[in-house]
Amino acid sequence: PFTAPELPDGVINLSDPDARVMRTQGTPPRQAYNAQTSVNEQQVILAAEITIDAGDFGHLEPMLDSTLAQMERHGVSEQPEVVLADAGYWHTRQIQSIAERGIEVLVPPDGTMRDGIRPGWEHGFFDVMRQKLLTDHGRQLYAKRKITVEPVYGQIKHNRHIDRFMRRG
Repeated sequence: PFTAPELPDGVINLSDPDARVMRTQGTPPRQAYNAQTSVNEQQVILAAEITIDAGDFGHLEPMLDSTLAQMERHGVSEQPEVVLADAGYWHTRQIQSIAERGIEVLVPPDGTMRDGIRPGWEHGFFDVMRQKLLTDHGRQLYAKRKITVEPVYGQIKHNRHIDRFMRRG
């Protein structure tokens, strides 16, 4: 029979038990949440969600649905023409589902942290997206990501110094 240990293995966060250990390149692991946002071309945040999942995988379609719900709540019925996301959001089924709605999706299958192509991601839909991103149209659209969502996070984190929240008691 199993005998429970006197003390469980691991560390418990007493001030915020919902937070999870997040690892980010270049920083030590820390208790945190993962913020998801969608913005328009004018850098206006259309929707924001907080998750306890360390990665962005699987959050593309839920964020689009959240964005559309927020826009509808405020009387905007137009759908976005294009969804841009970084490689961490790659989720084949979700990308295809969004494209079936008539919305163009541009997500690179390969991140900048990886040398070369991911093993097993050489052909099919992965190559279609790579080719789409290499066209002039794809390159111009995807370049907008740098001037829409990235500055929003820069403003929040660096200019406003909102890089952590603490909950006491």
